[in-house]
Amino acid sequence: MTADLIDTTERYAGPSTLSHRRQIGVWLLCVALLVFCMVAIGGYTRLTNSGLSMVEWRPATGWLPPLTETAWQQAFDDYRQFPEYQKINRGMSLAEFQSIYLVEYAHRLFGRGLGLAFGLPFLFFLLTRRLDRPLTIRLTLLLLLGAGQGALGWFMVKSGLVDRPDVSHYRLTAHLGLAVLIFGLLLWTAFQLLAKPQPVAGRGLRRWAWIFAALVFLQILAGGLVAGLNAGLAYNSFPTMNGQWVPDGVLAMQPVWLNVFENATTVQFNHRLIAYLLIAVAAFLWWQVQRASPGRAAQGALYLLLAALAAQVVLGIATLLAMVPVSLGVIHQVGALVVFAAALHFVYRLAAARP
Repeated sequence: MTADLIDTTERYAGPSTLSHRRQIGVWLLCVALLVFCMVAIGGYTRLTNSGLSMVEWRPATGWLPPLTETAWQQAFDDYRQFPEYQKINRGMSLAEFQSIYLVEYAHRLFGRGLGLAFGLPFLFFLLTRRLDRPLTIRLTLLLLLGAGQGALGWFMVKSGLVDRPDVSHYRLTAHLGLAVLIFGLLLWTAFQLLAKPQPVAGRGLRRWAWIFAALVFLQILAGGLVAGLNAGLAYNSFPTMNGQWVPDGVLAMQPVWLNVFENATTVQFNHRLIAYLLIAVAAFLWWQVQRASPGRAAQGALYLLLAALAAQVVLGIATLLAMVPVSLGVIHQVGALVVFAAALHFVYRLAAARP
């Protein structure tokens, strides 16, 4: 997220009437909630190993699943031509295939519905002249990012339809990161439309709040690498990693920088380190807020953020110790979005606080 897109609290006015601002703001909050649900469905799809069951991408014609026994058999025959069936699921029954196919189908169908939930109201607001030029540009960008997210999803799936029946962890992380970026832009724009900004209070404090939000985003990307490399299935102990604070092999690859992206040990180690850093920055923010007294709204937003972070830390530890069961894995993934949303809300409340 760039400053020219989202850090415009002081100068952004939006649509000309209060009722239009509220309409558009509420709509964007609803779309953000749909993105939240989409991330949850995507996490469930990944954790149930359902994402490679649909081997074709038909964005315009793929609204309906197979409706006849013949159509189901054809879809199953297509799936059996690819490595996931041949190397992992050989001998799978048609009923078992249908169970994973329908999960991926629901994921794609929800994505199409999400596109309509954004695109149709956007067109209505545009045609009825309820959008000013800056908001039109921003919403157009969001529309393009949403379309790109669909294409990136298929680009990710294609990486698993080759010799190695697993999607690229780079593409998985990019797919997750773009979803979070879209989620953040939707929320920030809704905040600007629904809450009247006041003069900025405590620029230094607000800068640290932005740093915290950026760290949350970085942690989500680190979580994507953990998921893509199945790094959560190793070192299922806490607070040490199988008895070691710095595990053997953390820098086993050459060149050294490759460990950050390819070494499962390093990836999980870094995910833990960023969590510790987030806790430290959160404590610093609490201390700064006590000194600056930016107002009750900003203080309430901070307490909400601290509660979300604490819950996410507990969820992360529980997920690790339980070796990433589907339920905890999904909750932990969407919990990251809750922390990110709370961080953005805190930043905005600092911007909207009276000095």
